[in-house]
Amino acid sequence: LNPEAVTDLASKAVQQSISIVRRRIDETGVNEPVVARQGQNRVLVELPGISDPDRIKRLLGSTAKMTFRLVAPEGTAAGPDVELLPMANRAEGSEKLPVRRHVEVDGMNLTRATAGMDQRAGGWVVNFALDSIGTRRFADVSTRHVGQPFAIVLDNKVISAPVIREPIVGGQGQISGNFTVEEANDLAVLLRAGALPAPLTIVEERTIGPSLGADAIRAGLYSIVAGFTLVVAFMIATYGRFGLFAAAALLVNLALTIAGLSMMGATLTLPGMAGILLALGMAVDANILINERTREELGKRNGVIASIEAGVRRAYTTIMDANITTLIKMLILFVVGVGAIRGFAVTISLGI
Repeated sequence: LNPEAVTDLASKAVQQSISIVRRRIDETGVNEPVVARQGQNRVLVELPGISDPDRIKRLLGSTAKMTFRLVAPEGTAAGPDVELLPMANRAEGSEKLPVRRHVEVDGMNLTRATAGMDQRAGGWVVNFALDSIGTRRFADVSTRHVGQPFAIVLDNKVISAPVIREPIVGGQGQISGNFTVEEANDLAVLLRAGALPAPLTIVEERTIGPSLGADAIRAGLYSIVAGFTLVVAFMIATYGRFGLFAAAALLVNLALTIAGLSMMGATLTLPGMAGILLALGMAVDANILINERTREELGKRNGVIASIEAGVRRAYTTIMDANITTLIKMLILFVVGVGAIRGFAVTISLGI
């Protein structure tokens, strides 16, 4: 391969790794993660509010390349067709299992993987399903090798090696290995997200302390309070008592938005705060439209109540059009965006 082709392959591998890392993190439920490319061969991962960083490192550090292979007869030495692999849950240095190098079924043929309880043995297992190609291969090998052990290999470690009791033709199976509930869930996450094209190595790890995080949040809250105060002052100075009513509506809008985020268990990040400010700005626009139409009606010497009703009625269509088009844009951002972008879209949608 020429240097340009090597560079192109490396770039595609990094991009594929970013997609897989993002899927793995999304499966853990972390709010507003940031996964981005940094330089030519690095991936930046920012995870706000995680309680178990070691688990995240385990998920990101595993290549998760799973294969199904036949086990060679006991005592077979390593060679061109056989390699000796360790068992995943045994101490380092313990006896290794002779496994044939030929891959019968690849992890790329998996379509589903979920953690669950084994109804017979009672332990935690991972249930999986294969696509049509994997189902055909699995049925063929299990039919030809009834009574032989069949190894399930993950990252060159044998998770389990059950004996094939009968042909497996349904394309569904079970991975057991004395898992805890967390281990079973993590394995299911890895299998659903797919295998990394190359191993990832953590070259730098930083934890932002409470003081730095608190400073950023404090600055964001100050900006919200300052922006809200200035808007209220402007509304009251321009529209008098009607501006006071608008300020009360803005306060209710802000309280409901924050309450909605709290009910969703969202982490309040800087993009989220920016979304709150923008939502307040849109609410101000709506109130200005209503107040301007009400002022026009009052100029026609209509009563106060009649003027307010007419003002709301005249501004309603414009306000609804603006809110609906914004919600459509936020929906697109939520669907195609990731991490902080999705959080930004959710915050604005709640505000609207």
